[in-house]
Amino acid sequence: MRLSKNKRYQYLFFFILSVFTIFNGGNSNILIQINFILIGLLFLFCLKDKNYYSHLKIFYFKKKFSIFFYILFLLYLIFQILPFPIEYLKLFSPFKHDYVTKFSNDILFSSISLSPSNSYFQLLNFTSLLILVFILNMIFYTDRHKERIYLFLSFIGFLTSVFAIIIYLNGNPNFLFFKNSYYQKSSTGFFVNRTVFSIFLLFCIIASLEFLKNLDQIKYDKKKDNFFIKIYIRIFIIFITIGIITSFSRIGNFLLFITVLSYLINEFYYSKEKNKSFLNIILLIIVFDIIILGLYFGSSELIDRFLFLKEELALVNSTDLNLNRFQIAKFGLTQFYDFKFFGYGAGSFETLFQINFIDLNNFYANHAHSDLVEFIGEFGLIGFTFLFISLLGFILNIDNYSFLNFILAIYLVVLLFFDFSLHIPIVQFLFIVFFNLNKKKT
Repeated sequence: MRLSKNKRYQYLFFFILSVFTIFNGGNSNILIQINFILIGLLFLFCLKDKNYYSHLKIFYFKKKFSIFFYILFLLYLIFQILPFPIEYLKLFSPFKHDYVTKFSNDILFSSISLSPSNSYFQLLNFTSLLILVFILNMIFYTDRHKERIYLFLSFIGFLTSVFAIIIYLNGNPNFLFFKNSYYQKSSTGFFVNRTVFSIFLLFCIIASLEFLKNLDQIKYDKKKDNFFIKIYIRIFIIFITIGIITSFSRIGNFLLFITVLSYLINEFYYSKEKNKSFLNIILLIIVFDIIILGLYFGSSELIDRFLFLKEELALVNSTDLNLNRFQIAKFGLTQFYDFKFFGYGAGSFETLFQINFIDLNNFYANHAHSDLVEFIGEFGLIGFTFLFISLLGFILNIDNYSFLNFILAIYLVVLLFFDFSLHIPIVQFLFIVFFNLNKKKT
């Protein structure tokens, strides 16, 4: 059967999302470059279609304020990696000037960024995110298209969870290029980090729930199709939940509980159309997926796995020499004062950490464990202001309020303050997908 034009382009989009998922969420410089090429090529293909091009123009005129400030932000990232004469560098980054001149007086040019190569790849990544927004508004413009994304995310979340569970039950050996041995007692699937894995699966849970909630509104040829699709999605949810539980990520499990509880409260008190079938599914997830499966896979940690700040609070007054996430975030905040206006460069936190802890071989951190602290430090007040105005303009211009916006806001707050997952391309990708799709469609 010949695929329609929309399906062809949308399936190409799903292929790119699959590449993101399989290869550690796109979290490396080479993967960021591959993602940029794939997304750029898809965008060029979309531009060739007159209807898609007209969709892009409509979107641009609606959001030109946000797009303008985001482009200023991208130009600012270029500014951070441009080589300046060393005498002018002192105006923009006294710390970088003193650091490079301490080792050599022959250096004539240097950039603001502490790691120009990493900043370059972050520029590609943030450019990809803008192109992604354009693509989403070009090829996904009906409710049926939105449900197609939800169904795909539910399915790929299921496959990722099955892979993770199988590897986990076999002791997490390294498999091909998948480095599972970093977390011997946790599911990580295709990802190196268990928290990033659990955050990815949380988006798949939301996609599954949204698909089930809207299933009766989707026009299928036969009613029995709905019956079998509900069974498939329910099976997907079981495995996705097991994946989150066995990741033993406190943030992931905490957000899973908050997500399901929020859906339950919304269905009881705020939903205009009471859907008993969907309400029963939510109750079943709480009883079977979270409690029963939680007891089976981690009875001793049933409560502890929801307390994502337990270890950090216990170490506040500890004399332990290992740095916890609070201390790393505090370090990032104190370093901000040396780079407050122009930042130390996107993707440069690891370099900043190594400069300051050069003699402490037991300490290592490539992220600040607080995305808010790290973003402000990387971009400085000027760059962060451009990005904040752009995102605020987009959010304030969302077409309609939705309960899903509330869930996404909770995720943003928790991750911004207590984790570094918002620095991972797949997580950025999925936030953009959900915020763009969670609005009125024609």
